[in-house]
Amino acid sequence: MARAKQRAAERRVRADAASRAFESFLSRTAVPLFRQVANVLRAEHYTFSVSTPSGSVRLMSDTSAEDFIEVSLDATTDSPRVVGRTSRARGRRVIDSEQVVASGDPESITEAELFAFLMRELEPFVER
Repeated sequence: MARAKQRAAERRVRADAASRAFESFLSRTAVPLFRQVANVLRAEHYTFSVSTPSGSVRLMSDTSAEDFIEVSLDATTDSPRVVGRTSRARGRRVIDSEQVVASGDPESITEAELFAFLMRELEPFVER
């Protein structure tokens, strides 16, 4: 029992550190990049907005609430990871997907890695 308690305490410490690092990553890298992409999309006549729900950033379509790309921190595992979620509505169907953008320290994610993820996930929204 002592070992289980110690592992749980260590996991909480890692999760807290990752949460602090992720908040810094959001304000320094993710939110500005998402806003820049939304502005480019708007210039190309695709209406997307950026929102920042607690602990995440979301690029969502202004025409459908089910169409969005979101990046958040998943601290429920032993090693926290940055997760990207995408939701697309096709008629009555909603297609959801989730993938790991990066494992480990959120501050180690480069803007290029995040941009590559965003472009890959954005493609189905703009290919119409």
